[in-house]
Amino acid sequence: MKEFKYVITDAEGIHARPAGELVKAAKEFTCSITITKDGKSGDCKKIFGLMGLGVKQGNEVVFTFDGTDEEAAYEAVSRFVQEKL
Repeated sequence: MKEFKYVITDAEGIHARPAGELVKAAKEFTCSITITKDGKSGDCKKIFGLMGLGVKQGNEVVFTFDGTDEEAAYEAVSRFVQEKL
């Protein structure tokens, strides 16, 4: 299992467009990818799992990767988050 912590810098937080792009990126992998904020978790492969957390600018989130391709998923998702959020 791998973890990636990140503080959201996008002024609008995780809103619809980047959430949709993140879901699309996460679905390319078979491992489970979860996002956690303030003790609440969501599935990164489901848009409502992301949007339901209400992540705003300045919030710290933790991405957890668990499965056979977790290393590749970690690399791709962490790069996406740093570039887009």
